[in-house]
Amino acid sequence: MNASLYAGRAGLRRGLIELRNSVTNVQDLFGAIFPNIILLVVMLFMRGAKVPGLNFSLGATVLPSVLGMGIAFGGMLTLAQYLMVEREDGTLLRAKAIPNGMTGYLVGKIVLASGWTLLGLLLQLIPGLIFFNQVGVNGVGGWLVLVAVIVVGLVATLPLGAILGSLFSNPRNMGLVMFPIMGLIGVSGIFYPITQLPVWLQWIGQIFPIYWLGLGMRSALLPGQLAAVEIGHSWRQPETLGMLLLWAVIGLVVAPMVLRRMARRESGSSVAARREKAMQRVG
Repeated sequence: MNASLYAGRAGLRRGLIELRNSVTNVQDLFGAIFPNIILLVVMLFMRGAKVPGLNFSLGATVLPSVLGMGIAFGGMLTLAQYLMVEREDGTLLRAKAIPNGMTGYLVGKIVLASGWTLLGLLLQLIPGLIFFNQVGVNGVGGWLVLVAVIVVGLVATLPLGAILGSLFSNPRNMGLVMFPIMGLIGVSGIFYPITQLPVWLQWIGQIFPIYWLGLGMRSALLPGQLAAVEIGHSWRQPETLGMLLLWAVIGLVVAPMVLRRMARRESGSSVAARREKAMQRVG
């Protein structure tokens, strides 16, 4: 059997085992459920507000956008955090010491991050469909769009998470990753129609995948009349797919180069130095 294929299969098994262990861990499960409860409560408070110019609940509009945001968070932040933590504790170095170990390691982490992302989507989507009767999948076409946005969205964001995790060796630097992403959420039309923002902010939001993930989920779950508050008064589904595929290509080209560079720089001395700094901070 091809060595890379064998490593990929081993990584798949590892990822599924880690996912099973995580979802049966009370602390990990609470960490996944609690933020989703907070978001649902926020959207319920927004249920009485109306979309500007339409008699439609703003909370119902936000739900699909939050689902798109969840894909971005799961793909980028979850994988980045795994890489940072396990780079510091030496797990990544041990994977590097095994033939094709990095391939198996990354496949496992991608499976784990994808599993948690899909779980988060279900934790938001199922209660959301119950509480917001204006939200629903629009027929077979809606299901196809929903699945396509989820799959292509993960392919677009997971490589970006690997890049971010490779650039920062200290998990305490997550704030350096979080703050820019939170800023992008603010200009991506997640919690309020992007057309209400200044035009220059609309252009910034459209550069990054968070906006397109939110738009794609809205097009799958909201009635056509809501496209009136979008840019161009359209769901722009071809543009959504094209932009997400573009980010997927960029990530898949750049991520392996960044990961190889990061792996070459990993050594026992670098891991020991990071541990010593961590112990000094604890002390």
